[in-house]
Amino acid sequence: MTTAHLIFDTTEDKIATRVKKMRSSAVRDLFAAATRADVISLSGGMPDVSLLPKSSIELAVRAACNDDRAVALQYGGTDGRKETRQVFCDMMRDIGIRVKPEQILITSGAQEALDLLAKAFIDPDDIILAEGPTYLGALQAFSAYEPDIRCIPFDEDGMRMDLLEQELQKIGKNNPRLKFLYTIPNFQNPGGVTLSHERRQRLIELAHEYGFMVVEDDPYGRLRYDGGHMVPLKAMDDQVIYLGTISKVFAPGLRTGWIAAPADVFKRVNLVKQGTDLCGSSFDQVVVEHYFTDTPWQKTLQKFVETYRVRRDAMLSALEEYFPPEASWTHPEGGFFVWVTLPDYFDTGQLLNEALEAGVTFVPGDSFYPAASGGKSSMRINFSYESPENIREAIRRLADVIQDRMELYRAFIAAGALSSGDERVTE
Repeated sequence: MTTAHLIFDTTEDKIATRVKKMRSSAVRDLFAAATRADVISLSGGMPDVSLLPKSSIELAVRAACNDDRAVALQYGGTDGRKETRQVFCDMMRDIGIRVKPEQILITSGAQEALDLLAKAFIDPDDIILAEGPTYLGALQAFSAYEPDIRCIPFDEDGMRMDLLEQELQKIGKNNPRLKFLYTIPNFQNPGGVTLSHERRQRLIELAHEYGFMVVEDDPYGRLRYDGGHMVPLKAMDDQVIYLGTISKVFAPGLRTGWIAAPADVFKRVNLVKQGTDLCGSSFDQVVVEHYFTDTPWQKTLQKFVETYRVRRDAMLSALEEYFPPEASWTHPEGGFFVWVTLPDYFDTGQLLNEALEAGVTFVPGDSFYPAASGGKSSMRINFSYESPENIREAIRRLADVIQDRMELYRAFIAAGALSSGDERVTE
């Protein structure tokens, strides 16, 4: 008896509409170019894992392997190992947040947490608020569920509450379409700015007044180089949904993050995760447990902070020395990123091709807006991974590319080739 098989080609008419609307990550797309020996990468947001002590890693991994019950090799609960959740409770207590293990769900990095929240709460055309620009991974996670993402501009003190309130007045109080506001209050990605204490308080007030959830993403909070500790939103209001990760203070390859959420949110997200991956990696969780309980991880964290501070200072110094006066940039007190803004006639997406030829990468600004709705003349540059010497050289190369484009623009203006200063220089 012959079994017939129908074989279909993958064609556009079979792809889900929501997937057709998704954009590839600019950082992922740049990864191959960034690994070339002749290219200095200012694009990725990678920690320098070479700073991790080999002895501490070996100790944590051996402890996971030496358990006679082999629990690290077995399935686990959907919400994660209780021991690991207790570790995260202890870490959060250090920054002023008090939660119990049963309020925490462990995820495959904070990125899975974003997808789980989106899957649990977003219907097509729901309204999501975020900083503008915002983390491109969040845009990817949310956009798959077809919401209306609205971006609120920031300044050096973080998201502008006056503009947020204006947007909320348009939306209306207790509008069922408004699901949540997503924010990175500490050393925001990509902006590098930090939400001030006064604005944090006002954000909590507005959330209660207008009836929306607040999602606080805090991957960089422990990487502060200047100034004092800022109280997390979650410490101000237990209704805040807090996202944490070990990726920036330990090992991103272990893909371990967590959600600390109110009971009603926890229940829904736990249910969604069951259908996504059943449970996270027990092995990764056991390694994380032992690293944060059996090794002097705070000493390694301080090494990260000291190293990144020097690299940040090298970048800010090089920007002052090499970049034209028409450019502006943020001055982060921590984290990984600086946000650079060039004159309006620049298109940094096109500028990237010339930068690659000069041996340097960055992430174009429009990657950090929904549907490329902003940021055309801006870029995100990263200082966490390269040496101070490479950072200075990369900024010098990038400045040369920018200066060449500015001279071309001035030549076109002088020749009358452009009719308006609003037009962008294109190739």
